[in-house]
Amino acid sequence: MKRKTAAIVAGCAAAAGIAAFAIAPGKASAGEKAPFYGRYFAHRGLHTSDGSAPENSLTAFRMAANVGYGVELDVHITADDQIVVFHDDDLERMTGVSGRIEDFTLEQLRELRLAGTGEQIPLLTEVLDVIRGAGPIILEFKTCQRRKELCEKTCAILKDYPGDVCIESFDPRILRWFRKHEPGYLRGQLACPPWEYGEGASRPLAFLMGNCLVNFLGRPQFIAYKIGHKPLTVRAAEAMGAMKVCWTSTSHHDKKDNDAVIFEHYRPELYL
Repeated sequence: MKRKTAAIVAGCAAAAGIAAFAIAPGKASAGEKAPFYGRYFAHRGLHTSDGSAPENSLTAFRMAANVGYGVELDVHITADDQIVVFHDDDLERMTGVSGRIEDFTLEQLRELRLAGTGEQIPLLTEVLDVIRGAGPIILEFKTCQRRKELCEKTCAILKDYPGDVCIESFDPRILRWFRKHEPGYLRGQLACPPWEYGEGASRPLAFLMGNCLVNFLGRPQFIAYKIGHKPLTVRAAEAMGAMKVCWTSTSHHDKKDNDAVIFEHYRPELYL
């Protein structure tokens, strides 16, 4: 009996050790976190519910910059190697044209308009020119087949930008690339409950992602988790030092127990 009990205890200890290794966040100093800590970030810019300023449009980013909010934005790579700011993989919802954004050239994308307005899909360089360091940026890298090129070309653009930028992604392979090649950027793992990953992830992969059990790949310094219940593993990673970032807030109440808030459709103060 004693041997059996000892084996169970040893097995539990080993499992706990493996879990701790898997979820442990990366280390970042208070100074590295400071530009992003305690801030509100306008989700895809300060876009409006009436559609007059579409998400990820220059108008939405200009409005956010004029107030001084931080901004969250999304980057894709085009067929001709340009870095553009757009959320969805498919163009249908925002432009009415079906097709993956990666399969279009910048010239083709320039012919499209966002949500029936006169706004075009902007280049990342154009967005940075609008923000001009007015507030910090959370830059989300969308998962794609050309991850390496997306990371390299985006970093080349950011090299001379004077403002504060951190990066995040649902794809831990992108965080791993930054950990290896550009460790100076604060890294964030985007995540949500396992059942919300949809068809893009198998059930086992969704379980690992939703519980942040892939943190060992990119060692993120913050976790951007969807508002709602957080698994024990996520809370453990936060207890181990990961900044707590929530998305997407539509209420002032969401600032409680978070270090930064990604929001939309209301006007909070600049700081939590």
